Amino acid sequence: MADLFEYAVIRVVPRVERGEYVNVGIVLWCQRAGYLAARHALDSDRLTALDPYLDHAVIAAHLDALQRVCAGGAQAGAPGSLSAGERFRWLTAPRSTIVQTSPVHSGFTGDPDGELERLISLLVERPGPLIRNALGDDGKPITH
Repeated sequence: MADLFEYAVIRVVPRVERGEYVNVGIVLWCQRAGYLAARHALDSDRLTALDPYLDHAVIAAHLDALQRVCAGGAQAGAPGSLSAGERFRWLTAPRSTIVQTSPVHSGFTGDPDGELERLISLLVERPGPLIRNALGDDGKPITH
């Protein structure tokens, strides 16, 4: 059975005034499964291309704090005492900081952990080559 889930893309915005960003992670909430988790994959080259003076340690600290909020408890500070759904809403509230989240999106899944990995692959990791309307030697479309 598939359950409703919500997610937001975690973005690093090195210079907020410029509005440029790199997708670095996903935070995913599935109420029925009691699942709230975040995963990130930093690509230092992409971040440095936007801002060669970016302090990567600051980004790592922000992302670690986000992970602690997902886990909840005292190590997450004040947000740690909120319910998982409230923590998700707190994490996805609009902010003008170096680490932000996208608007919230939703879908259905029977495997929240697998969905988180799929979204990381699709929206965060470097994309592979794009094949559009590619034709094989026989003139027929290539399917994968």
